Amino acid sequence: MSPSAADARERGWPPLQPPLAGETGWVARARALLPMVALEADAIERERRLPPALLDALHGQRLFRLLLPRSVDGEELDPLSFFHVIETIARADASAAWCLCQAGGCAMAAAYLAPAVAASIFGRDSRAVLAWGPGPGARAVRIEGGYRVSGDWSFASGGRHATWLGAHCPVTHPDGTPVTAADGRRVERTLLVPAAAVQWTDTWNTVGLRGTASDRFSLRDHFVPEDHSITRDHRFECREPGPLYRLPANLLYQVGFAGVALGIARGALDAFTALAIDKVPRGQRSLLRDNAVVQSEYAQAEAGARAARAWLLQTVDELWREIGQPEARLSMGQRIRVRMASTHAIHQARAAVDRVWNAAGASAIFAEQPLERRFRDIHTVTQQLQGRLSHLETVGAWLLGADPDLTFV
Repeated sequence: MSPSAADARERGWPPLQPPLAGETGWVARARALLPMVALEADAIERERRLPPALLDALHGQRLFRLLLPRSVDGEELDPLSFFHVIETIARADASAAWCLCQAGGCAMAAAYLAPAVAASIFGRDSRAVLAWGPGPGARAVRIEGGYRVSGDWSFASGGRHATWLGAHCPVTHPDGTPVTAADGRRVERTLLVPAAAVQWTDTWNTVGLRGTASDRFSLRDHFVPEDHSITRDHRFECREPGPLYRLPANLLYQVGFAGVALGIARGALDAFTALAIDKVPRGQRSLLRDNAVVQSEYAQAEAGARAARAWLLQTVDELWREIGQPEARLSMGQRIRVRMASTHAIHQARAAVDRVWNAAGASAIFAEQPLERRFRDIHTVTQQLQGRLSHLETVGAWLLGADPDLTFV
């Protein structure tokens, strides 16, 4: 549930913000939490965690259940609304938005589980959160009734407040030989385990996105029942009929993490505006906002971020209309368009932050200045999987008819 008025007063939170004129639904819910998220931003940085009271508020607004199927008490939200929620939260704190985006994509796993298992993990626990990350070297040994799993998985964003963890593994027979599918490809499964079953190693000492607590978790010879495993985004394992589950979780990550980047940029642009209308740079007589170079840089930052955002939203809107048609299936062309627009948006957001960071001068380097954290966060976003510039190489190769690597499309 949402924090009580007494809880809010004790922590110094302002009241929930009312919606803006014409603002309804999920964006209004997210915006209502902005004062709380902003006030907790320093604690998120310091503790490298989302504080318990903020988690209560996020759960109270059901923001961890946005992409969860309705059949297990989820919201099954459309991708555009998902983007807007993530972007809104990121204006106040990127780590909180990143955790919500990661949890949303992971929750789509419920569409691939047997209904009774999905209900036991997600439906009976209103605070259920699934987190996962890559695990090079991990393996699952197929045995009667399930798997024996061993390995280490890193970059598990939000794992410290998760109730379940996903361990992605190639599958082997007991003698170590790979299990292969009918087409000869090696079988890989994501195995779901209770959070209490794993061992954690604190590895997340980073430049930015500190509050995601994207640490490493480990399992050693842990048994996982067969019905607690899925093949991610496997069309024939999907049990949910809604159009959302015609899309892979990776595509929702692209949209959502672009929302994180654009939310950071919006927060940085707003922070710079507040600075520019008051600051007189050392050795000058006029306000920062009256400098012609600063005016040009700011305009270019706004134009780049707004244009990239508009193109991404147009691309996602077109995709959602197309995928909602009866019997529609996601095409490679659609996937390429989203990858192109999302990667472009992330890097235009970074460019916008860099412009105002440079224009702010020495003011930007101090921790108490909002630009400092947003600079670190956006440059951490661009170093993550969804921010790789190499995605544009893949896009260009596909558009030109060459042979692209489509692994992360």
